[in-house]
Amino acid sequence: MRPLLFLDVDGPLNPYAAKAHRRPEGYTTLRVPQDEDDRRGGGYTRRRRPLRVWLNPGHGPQLLALGYDLCWATTWMADANRWIAPVLGLPELPYVDFGEDLFADRPDGVHWKTAPLVAHADGRPFAWVDDEQSTLDEEFVRRHHTGPALLHHVDPRVGLREPDFETLAGYARAGGRQR
Repeated sequence: MRPLLFLDVDGPLNPYAAKAHRRPEGYTTLRVPQDEDDRRGGGYTRRRRPLRVWLNPGHGPQLLALGYDLCWATTWMADANRWIAPVLGLPELPYVDFGEDLFADRPDGVHWKTAPLVAHADGRPFAWVDDEQSTLDEEFVRRHHTGPALLHHVDPRVGLREPDFETLAGYARAGGRQR
């Protein structure tokens, strides 16, 4: 069985922390409409400015070639298949439904995504690319996940780069057995 690759969008795929007016080379700009339900105003929907997302279409083929079963691990959840996957040339992917865990603070400092990802993996080897992991998350995974796992931090100023793809490819080639 191939390892899972849990993909966050904002940070690894969308380098949101890059200079605001300087789209990184190789990236395209996607404008995602946002609506906000304003219940204070009688239940009407008010429009907010579209969300700017930078995506590199070359990342899709690179991700598909890594040797993983890809899975969204993002607040975008199902919307990643609607907005992100087509730009990257990815098929519709499964996603972790964070449900009520979405943004839920934990008293132990572990990221709110970590426990749901461990539960979703259910002992299967996985790699997780995100820009918000910490040593607390690594420790949680070591204690609660029975299989191998790679938590790979990506700088949200630059997104996924060749060294990141090389690390992920090496982990997949090893069948997720590196720790």
